[in-house]
Order: sequence, then structure tokens, then C-alpha cells
Amino acid sequence: MSPRKKKATTSKEEATLSKSEEVESTKSSKTAAKKATKTTSTKAKKTSAKTPVKKATPKKTTTKKETTKSTKTSTKQPTKSTPKSKKKTSTKKLTSDEIQNQAEISLGMIGHVDHGKSTLTQALTGKFPDTHSEEIRRGISIRLGYAETEFRECPKCEAPTKYTTKKECPNCGKKTELLRRVAFVDAPGHEVLMATMLSGASIMDGAILVVATNERVPMPQTREHLAAMDIIGMEKVIVCQNKIELATEKEAVKNFKDLKKFISTTSAKNSPVIPISAVHHSNIDLLIQSIEENLPTPPRDADLPPQMLVARSFDVNKPGQSPEKLKGGVVGGSIIQGKFSVGDDIQIRPGVRRGNKYKFLNTKIVSLRSGFGELEIAHPGGLIGIGTNLDPALTKSDMLVGQIVGYSESLPPSWDTLEFESHLLERVVGSESQSTVQNIEMNENLMLSVGTAKTVGKVVMVAKGKVAINLRLPVCVETGVRIAISRQIDRRWRLIGWGTITGGKEQRSG
Repeated sequence: MSPRKKKATTSKEEATLSKSEEVESTKSSKTAAKKATKTTSTKAKKTSAKTPVKKATPKKTTTKKETTKSTKTSTKQPTKSTPKSKKKTSTKKLTSDEIQNQAEISLGMIGHVDHGKSTLTQALTGKFPDTHSEEIRRGISIRLGYAETEFRECPKCEAPTKYTTKKECPNCGKKTELLRRVAFVDAPGHEVLMATMLSGASIMDGAILVVATNERVPMPQTREHLAAMDIIGMEKVIVCQNKIELATEKEAVKNFKDLKKFISTTSAKNSPVIPISAVHHSNIDLLIQSIEENLPTPPRDADLPPQMLVARSFDVNKPGQSPEKLKGGVVGGSIIQGKFSVGDDIQIRPGVRRGNKYKFLNTKIVSLRSGFGELEIAHPGGLIGIGTNLDPALTKSDMLVGQIVGYSESLPPSWDTLEFESHLLERVVGSESQSTVQNIEMNENLMLSVGTAKTVGKVVMVAKGKVAINLRLPVCVETGVRIAISRQIDRRWRLIGWGTITGGKEQRSG
């Protein structure tokens, strides 16, 4: 049975959200990227990147001699929307000196709207990620938010109180030692912004599912966000039972049991559940301990050709800037493999439209920056801003979001038509009704989330689970990569399944 056709118009509130999503300037990544075009002569400090252990036992204090040793991890990297053929365990370990001044892992904050994701991000990093005017006015996240912090431990105190983000222990005042630097991606929880959440999921190495104690379990986007983690193959999830200050002990215990029952049927069935109060900073030390023990830094291969998924792009020049002082456009995102260096010649695909063709963008890296400072070499982990010599008109207002940065000879193909094997969910998990998912039909419009890209297309072929879609906007991606499939139901894009890319028709480029 074909899905019912709906009018293209939406409510005034949805239009406001959509408009805000398209034209708002960047969050914290813009601040970091503004500095990406500046040079620095500051000598980088050496830090120790300590690998998390799996057992809940106190860690040994890292000595100065140990800071030069390479880090090691034995945990497999979660599957992400990246080329499967290039996901290899690193044979070349990255040292503390190599990964200084940048985060080594990106963790996502996911869950239903208004359950405290942004407040928890602030409790962990000291920065509230909702900085856009519309987000502040409405009190919800609209764009992807970013914030970074350092996880540290006190050599004197016992777990979990020894875990902190402060340089001095809040309990005994002793100087703390660095464990690792961590970046957080705050995904919006509103149902009309599911596409934005799926874009953010592609750059997450692990996730924290935030669930409010004072609401029933599960709420629609709690189900939908967790289903998205299943689709991209995210196995490393920690569940936070937030807002415990708003419930009685009896209510909190009941909510905890309901939460454990809900996740028992999902990929998060073995995930720890940590009761917290983000607004009062209660149990934040226990949460940090759980992150260190359950969300290790995935292995990285520094020898693979570098690729970065673009999550933001912008113009850092102020209005009225004189021509001689103009700075090139900036792209920001997450490096998924390899490493970039200042001075590298890079290409951005699919590029920009010129007539009826797309033109790849070729440029040079003039600066690199993370939330912790300037970089000469950028590795996977955290959010990176790349300063280029592109015309800033090409990068303003997130115009290059969804593209891939890399070397011209090693980037994946760009496609005008995608062919994939489809796998549909039994029910529409993001709606209250949880209606049955109908089969994909010819000529219907679907939205595909491919890495950080989101594109809509018309179905031109359906045969035995294989689907072909003509895309309105081309995407750059390898075959074998998982994509998320969404259908418009009741004027909302709802997640209905996933697919594995098998091929397609490459884009016309000039």
C-alpha cells in the first residue's frame, strides 16, 4: 500500500525550525574555526593520552616517563557511515605528542527533546552548546552543538570521586592528571530535526542516551535515536537517568526499572544506567568513570588516505572587512581516517553546482584548529576546523555540509543515483502510534542520510529488496556503507530503515 501523499506545507513552527536550521550561524565550532586562520607560535604542551580500562578498578597514576609511550586499545571501533573497506585496526600507534591539542574521541548526546542533553554537556564541559538566538529563545537545540573537555583524575582520591574535569581536585586540592581529551556532539531531540541528529550520528565514536526521570519510558525520540544507533552499528552506549531531583525515590526506582526493561530489547541492553542530576552536577564523577571504562578511544590508522566528513562550513569574515584582510572559507567536521597537515592540497566533493553539473573544489589547507588550540597535523578524534583559501562565499551558512574532504586521488565516487539493499524496520519508532512500516513504492520520495549529508530523491527502481533513487543533491560515498532511510509520515520525516550502498550512477562533474 502506497504512503498517503501529504501537502508540502508545514506548520508555522516547523517552518521556523527549518529556517533556523538552514541559516543560523555556527555554534562553538565557529568560534574555534575563527581562530583557525590565525597563526601561533605557542609551543604545545605534552600531555599523556591514557587508554581507558574495562574493569571498574582505580587506574594507576601516569608518570612523566609514561607520557611518551604509545596508547593501546583492544576494543573494536563502532561501525559508522564510512567505507567499510578502510576500517582497519591501526598498526601505527599515535603517541601523546601526535594527538596533543585535540580531542581523541567524539561522543554524542542523544535522546528525546528537553531531557537534559545540553545541560549535561554543560555539566561535563563548562559550556552550554545552544548558542544560536533561536535556540536560546525557544529553549531547544536546533543545530548540532559542540563542546570539548579534558577528563582528569586525582592520584590521591579513590574512585569515583577521583574523576573530574578540573585541574585541581575539588575534594583534596591536589593537582590532577590528564586521562584524555573528549569532544561532545549535542544532537537535537525535536522530532522535526531527526535528519540533523542522523547527520551528527555519523561523526560519533560512542553515545550517551539521556532519559528524563520525570517522564514515561520510552518517549518517541528516545526510541528513534536508539534505533538510529542500531542502524549505524553503534555498540558503545551509556544511559543516563537524568533529572532525578524532580522525582521521589519511589518514582525514580520505578523509572529506573522501566528504563532497564526498555533497553533490554535493544543494542544497549548491556549498557550501564547512571542516575544523575545534570543541573546539580550530581554523579558526574561516576559518569566520567563509566565513560572511561565503557567508551574507549577506537583504533586509528594514520597511514590511510585522509578523509573528513564536513559537519559545518562558514565565512569567518566580519561585515565590512577590507579586501586585503579577507580570510578564506572554513570547513569543520570530523576526520574519519588518516591525517591532514597544514599545506596539504585537498579536494572537496561533491562540490558546487555549475549549470547542470557539479564542480569539485580544489584548495589548500592554510590552518588547522581544534577546540584546544592550533595544530600543524590533525588526526581523527574530536571536531577539527580547516582554514582554506576558498572564496568564503562558497562556505558561508553551512553550504558545504555533507561533503567529504580528502586527497583528489583517494576520495570516493560522487553519485547522482544511488542503488542499495534496503532493510525496513517493523514499525515507525519515532511516532506515538508506531504504525507498521509499509514497503517502499515506485516514485515515492525518501530522505537518505549518508554520512553528514542528507538528500531527498525519487524511487526509480524497486526489486527484491533492492532500491534505486535519483537524488536531488549528489553524495560522495563508498559502496558498502550503511545509510539511514526516512519517509514523510504525517508531515514529519520518520526513520523507517537502513540500506547498504551497492552502486549507482556517478555524478556529472565539470
